[in-house]
This record gives sequence, C-alpha cells and structure tokens, in this order.
Amino acid sequence: MATSKIFKIWFVLLLVVLMNLISPFLVVVKGEQQVPCLFIMGDSLFDNGNNNNLLTAAKANYPPYGIDFPDGPTGRFTNGKNTADFLAEILGFDRYIEPFATVKGVEMFRGVNYASGAAGIRDESGIHLGDRISLNRQLRNHKVTISHMSTLLGNKTLTKEYLSKCIYIVGMGNNDYINNYLMPQFYPSSHLYKPEKYAKLLIQQYSKQLKSLYRYGARKVAVFGVGSLGCIPAELELYGTKDSICVDSINSAVQKFADKFKPMIDDLNSNLPDASFIYINQTSIAIGDPSAIGLTSLAEPCCEISSFIAKGQCSNGGGACSDRASHYFWDGFHPTEIPNNVCAERAYTALLPTDAYPFDISHLAGSALNKLAQSGA
Repeated sequence: MATSKIFKIWFVLLLVVLMNLISPFLVVVKGEQQVPCLFIMGDSLFDNGNNNNLLTAAKANYPPYGIDFPDGPTGRFTNGKNTADFLAEILGFDRYIEPFATVKGVEMFRGVNYASGAAGIRDESGIHLGDRISLNRQLRNHKVTISHMSTLLGNKTLTKEYLSKCIYIVGMGNNDYINNYLMPQFYPSSHLYKPEKYAKLLIQQYSKQLKSLYRYGARKVAVFGVGSLGCIPAELELYGTKDSICVDSINSAVQKFADKFKPMIDDLNSNLPDASFIYINQTSIAIGDPSAIGLTSLAEPCCEISSFIAKGQCSNGGGACSDRASHYFWDGFHPTEIPNNVCAERAYTALLPTDAYPFDISHLAGSALNKLAQSGA
C-alpha cells in the first residue's frame, strides 16, 4: 500500500516536471491539451454532479436530463453537455473535469468542478430549494483540493506554481437574482435594497471571493457574467410581459450588476500581481440570429416542466421534445447543449469585441503556455 502511494506521488511529480521540460517545444494544435488543469466554480450552468447527493430540489440526475449525454442523467442541468464540458473539449482535455463530489487522488491534478445548482455569491441564495454549495463553500472545497495536492507533491510552493498555470472558470450571480432578489416571498433582499444598491453589494462580495481565489494560487481566471434573466421561460411564466419580448424590469435590475463586471476585472488585474482576470459577457454572446444555428423555438422549454417545489425544472421522468436542436431552452432556466456550445466557443474565441474583456480564453491558454515555456527554459 505504501509502495503504491509513493509511486503515485512520483508519477504526479514526473508529470509536472515533464510538462515544464517539454513546454518550450509545444505548438498548440486543435485537440492538444493546452493547460495542465481546469478548475470550475459556478451554479447549475456548470454543475456536473455535485448536487446529486445533496438534500435539495435543485437536482438533474434523473431523466429526461442527459437524454443526449453519453452517460445519461449525471447531474448536468441540460439535455447534453454544458458550457464547462465544451470548454474542456476546446482546451484539449480528453475527459470531462470530475465533480468535487467524486474526484479522487491524482485525478484532481487535471482540475475539479465545484459548481452547484442553486448556488450563489451570497450564502443564502437558493436556500428555499434545500442544500447547495455556495461560492464561499466552493472556495473552501478548493482549499481541501489544494491541501490534498500539496500532500501528494510534498511541496506547497510547487503546488501553487502548478495552479498558476491552470485556467479557472467562474460563473456566479444568476441565483442571487433568480433564487434571491426576484423572490420577495422567501428573501428580504429586494425589500432592503434597491437594484443599484444590491448590485453594488453583490459585486463587492464577488470581488472579495475572487481575491480569495487568487490567494489560493489562481492566476488565470475567466469570470462569466449573468445573462438576460428576464428572457428565461421561468421568469416569463412568473411575471409575464406587456408589449416586450422579455421582462424588462428584471433585465434592467440585472444589468446594473453586469455593468460592474468590467470595472471589477480592471481592479483585480491592476492590484493583484501576475493576475489575468477576464470577463465573459454572456449577454453579448447571445446576440445574433438564432436561426442561423437552427434555433427557432426561443422561449418554450423542451422538457415537461415540474409543478412542484423545483418549478421550472424538468419533471422527473417526464417527456421531452423531439426537435431539441431547434430549442434554445431545455427547461425553464437552462439552455440546451447547442447554446452551451456556442457560449463555450465564443468565450474561447470572441466573435464580437464585446464577447470578452480584455481578451478571450484562448489568450489565457496562450499565456499559460508561455509561462510554462519560460519556466522550462
């Protein structure tokens, strides 16, 4: 048993050393792994199984979720792959990043997915649905991962150097509106704060959390913004619209939060040495003609919707539309895998200047490779 453990430690060390030695000669091509690891924090848009064993209504480990995923229902809140899955593919990983709930041993050196459905920047967001792993808890889980990695490597400094070459993606804030501010029957936030004040408090807390991530060793971080939440089926069903396509009051409130992302990114990059934080603008990515990629049903969920506590999610064992390739939304909240793929592709290679700020994920990957080359030179 001891011999096996020693072998694993030396195997990991060998991988790290080899990555540093050969990096000066690497030329990135499609399909080649571009960074040593990928860490993922977020909500149900990125969750791939962390909520499966939690006492919560925010689960997706039952059909028809995963109807188009090779392994069936896994805890992904869509019909197939989510955005984090597609990004892992684009970055050249040959397997999806394991959820924190199940990752073991040396597998964590490829990265870990900490995302949790219904989770938010604020600890209380989503509590009416049950347990969920807030961003603060995800950060604590990352500390646990780092501790395990340091134990295997036997060197905290080496672990931190390794993490500095990885890419982190973070997508939070949706549930601080959907499952907090926009639910006055459960949460006092909308009674206590006007939209501008709430957005300011939210971005201040988010900035502190991202600084904690930096202290843990992250240097290359893609921060995904919130989308046009007033356009999702669950909010349209709840609030209705007048002459508008979306619920304008919701989009107006959320936009006050979205407007603060770029200044936050500038502040982080200016004040944290060697930091590369970028902003992925999901509202910009949604711009365009959906029919150009075959999406013609833009407001109707594809799956049969639950009428119980998890309203807006797919009904357990319920039906699903057959023309999934034409639907933007899978359930009342989440996109089908086609928009997820588009989001990943444009986050990696920006189609419009507004898609990413100050640059896209391909540049993060490129800077990570350059750092590897410099350390191996």
